[in-house]
Amino acid sequence: MSRILVTGSADGLGRAAAETLIDAGHDVLIHARTTSRLDTLGDLRNRAAGAVVADFSDADAIVGAAEELNRDAPLDAVIHNAGVVDGAPLMVVNVVAPYLLTALLPDVSRHVYISSGMHRGGSPAALDAVDWSGTRSSGSYSDSKLFVTALSLAVARLRPESSVNAVDPGWVPTKMGGPGASDDLEAGHRTQEWLATSDDPEARTTGGYWFHRQRQQPHKAAMDVAFQNRVLDALQAATGVHFDQR
Repeated sequence: MSRILVTGSADGLGRAAAETLIDAGHDVLIHARTTSRLDTLGDLRNRAAGAVVADFSDADAIVGAAEELNRDAPLDAVIHNAGVVDGAPLMVVNVVAPYLLTALLPDVSRHVYISSGMHRGGSPAALDAVDWSGTRSSGSYSDSKLFVTALSLAVARLRPESSVNAVDPGWVPTKMGGPGASDDLEAGHRTQEWLATSDDPEARTTGGYWFHRQRQQPHKAAMDVAFQNRVLDALQAATGVHFDQR
């Protein structure tokens, strides 16, 4: 059984993934933004192997969470699920958080990044105007998902011994997706669980962009090594945390 961190696991797809993985016998660490939010999770909190409390709109809090995790038993996988749709913290939560956790947890063998089909509407040019501190709004949700998809493919390229993939969960009826969402909630969390734990040869591959366990082609910029390097360079400069290629 695997030891897995699911970020943003207080509700929606993250909670569904955490519950399913626990049911399958895995040791799951859940994540909530605040202690009061964690206190509302009831049975999920009781069944989890542990919990991380950190506001992912604050880079210092993300670094602190990574330091806490490094003092505990090693993780086998991280599902980078935490995300927001808009607002000033958009880029910090959706891009900086997965970058910092990846850079500061170098021994994790599987990373699964939650992207979105909307990443195809993102603009590579928006990278130059991002406020990575989260003090003002910059870029769109689509931009943030383009950047995190490029990040996932960069990590897959630079850490070939790991299994690193991005997942489009579809437009599902969660708090973020809204009640009018047309995709299947159950299918929306199964692919990331499979990639995080399965010994199927396909699940052990790396550098994929997945939708309902089918590999797809992401935005061409996400596959461009020069753009991947620009994303990494921007994140390293903004956070002061270097990405170890190993």
